[in-house]
Amino acid sequence: MDDALCEAFESAWSLLVRGAADRRSPVHTPVVANCRDGIPDQRVMVLRAADRNSAALRFHTDTRSQKCTALDGAPVHVLGYHPGQAIQLRIAGTATLMRDGPLVDEIWARTTPFGRRCYMVTCAPGSRLAAPGSGLPAQVEGRQPSEAELVDARPNFAVLMVAITSIDWLHLAQAGHRRALFHNVDGNCQGEWRVP
Repeated sequence: MDDALCEAFESAWSLLVRGAADRRSPVHTPVVANCRDGIPDQRVMVLRAADRNSAALRFHTDTRSQKCTALDGAPVHVLGYHPGQAIQLRIAGTATLMRDGPLVDEIWARTTPFGRRCYMVTCAPGSRLAAPGSGLPAQVEGRQPSEAELVDARPNFAVLMVAITSIDWLHLAQAGHRRALFHNVDGNCQGEWRVP
């Protein structure tokens, strides 16, 4: 790749890595989309990790959520935009849901009790409620749960990995937009310039 393409590629990964680490980054909460029954199905998810070496993104989700069935093994698109840098990232990949195993257990253990609390909801996400509410058990509403209280929530936690197949990088600029497309081919990145 030429130097300018390399800079665009570095820019994309810098935004993703920073987005995963910094909750104030606009890339921290990208849109994750798939197509279900011919209709686009989108949701905002929190980017938990961006691993350049494995070309993968990591998200967390509730195993009881409808998106788990819809996303597992499916092609997905991830859309992030950083207004300060005027860069849009459109990422294509394949999603894999991980419910069990040492990696999932390790990620669960590293997540704060407040972060794990959302997996204590008594019904599946999207279930009907009679009135507005969080779905959390009354005894943990508004407070951090203990480790003992979180034990039963672990089966509700899953890791969603997105293996990246391409990154479409778009920089918006008054002097002229720039766009590059990067493909992950057998672990090697190949890039090319595109018309914005």
